[in-house]
Amino acid sequence: MTMSAEALAADYLATGTVAGTPSGHFIDGREQDSLSGEKMDIFDPGLGRPFAAVAAGDRADAELAVASSVKAFPAWRRLAPAERGRILNRMAALIRENADQLAMLETLDVGKTLAESRGNAHSAARTFEYYAGVCDKLQGDSLPVGFGQIGLTLLEPVGVVAQIIPWNFPMTTFARGIAPALAAGCCVVAKPAETTPHTAILLARLLSDAGLPPGVCNVVLGEGASVGATLSAHPDVAHVTFTGSTKTGVRVMQAAAEHFASVTMELGGKSPVIALADCDIEAAAQGAAGAIFENAGQICSAGSRLVVDRAIHRKLVDRVVEIAGEITVGHGLRGNKMGAINSRRQLDTILGFTDRARRDGRAVLCGGKQLQDADGGEGWFVGPTVIDDLSDDDPCIQEEIFGPVLSVQVVDGPEEALRAANATRYGLMAGIYTANISSALAIARDLESGSVTINDYWGGGVEVPFGGVGHSGFGREKGLVAVQAYCRVKSVVAQVPTTLSQETRNN
Repeated sequence: MTMSAEALAADYLATGTVAGTPSGHFIDGREQDSLSGEKMDIFDPGLGRPFAAVAAGDRADAELAVASSVKAFPAWRRLAPAERGRILNRMAALIRENADQLAMLETLDVGKTLAESRGNAHSAARTFEYYAGVCDKLQGDSLPVGFGQIGLTLLEPVGVVAQIIPWNFPMTTFARGIAPALAAGCCVVAKPAETTPHTAILLARLLSDAGLPPGVCNVVLGEGASVGATLSAHPDVAHVTFTGSTKTGVRVMQAAAEHFASVTMELGGKSPVIALADCDIEAAAQGAAGAIFENAGQICSAGSRLVVDRAIHRKLVDRVVEIAGEITVGHGLRGNKMGAINSRRQLDTILGFTDRARRDGRAVLCGGKQLQDADGGEGWFVGPTVIDDLSDDDPCIQEEIFGPVLSVQVVDGPEEALRAANATRYGLMAGIYTANISSALAIARDLESGSVTINDYWGGGVEVPFGGVGHSGFGREKGLVAVQAYCRVKSVVAQVPTTLSQETRNN
């Protein structure tokens, strides 16, 4: 009988080990070591020490995976769309069956809470389920080319695609990139972040168990500078989907441009939560807190800026600080409300911003300092942080911190709120809290943002397209539009006789 996530967690906390943890690349339908034999340690952010080791891939492993997908592509693209759908549906069921093990591994890799990880597993299942229904509904058009000709378009898979996956949401990012690519008939080589490899390997195993042919989805582990760079520049990779920092995204685009591969870029964010004077203050406070403190703020689309009307500024910000004070911080397997920061390096980045804010005389209302686990562990923790009343040019407003740090901008009225919300180079997501739907829609229209939600920051699911503008990238994931990145349009025009011959009519 499969152990529950809670039982797995208790066993790990008692022994420091996890039985059956996957550790190799998944290439051509099987798990395997690196060609070099090299390994790399994987750290538990909640304890600040390694708990496993996995294969450390390099260029040779990446090239082997691409070759495997190139070989698998002709048969996969010709498989009946309905059969592709059945495989993706079986995958959704397998994810749900294995949700506890996936959640356990996600928590240990990322540092998030077990509850968050379990939610991520079910979100990944829903994503495969959604795109399973798309497989046999991709179709071209009939073209009005005139009498005597028949014109049509065919939607064809682009070929082998690379998926470069970030460390903050390994399961859901795997699903939202790979499921539409497989639905379109593409083959995939995925590279999870070097700190969070385990769920990608297990998901590749489950795809194989669901009936996916060998080579259709390969997973290569390793550093971005070797494996990621190889995939981005590989001439047999037709499309690259990258989620990560803006700086790294530029390098990926440059490498892909050398061989004219298309790209989808989901990059950094500095998303505003706009609270107008007439909003429900409790709903706005809960929404703003959830938008920045979920996953310890390590979300590209986190609501990291609170743009609040002066009339409600004090009351709303004080309530957010109260909510922050109720959040317990500690190991993600111990029932806390907020887990660890993924790495020592990321923790130092966050503390660099909060330390500078204090030195510059900013009002740090709560948090902003490294915390110890309540159980005395040596993990990487920082408390929920609120920095009040910042100017538009403050580094905490302009730069992505990627941690549980809420930066507050005080404004007078909706027009100033819109100006402040648009005052950064990013444009990934925005939320609006107001009782006036007309005001909300007017602001939504003029926000420089790929997504806008009203009175519910995390509204929507896999059905809603997601992506950014400006330095937050381009292209869209989720929704039906996501499949377009993995398809190319072929036009076909045929000359046909305008009338049938007498002989043909007689027959």
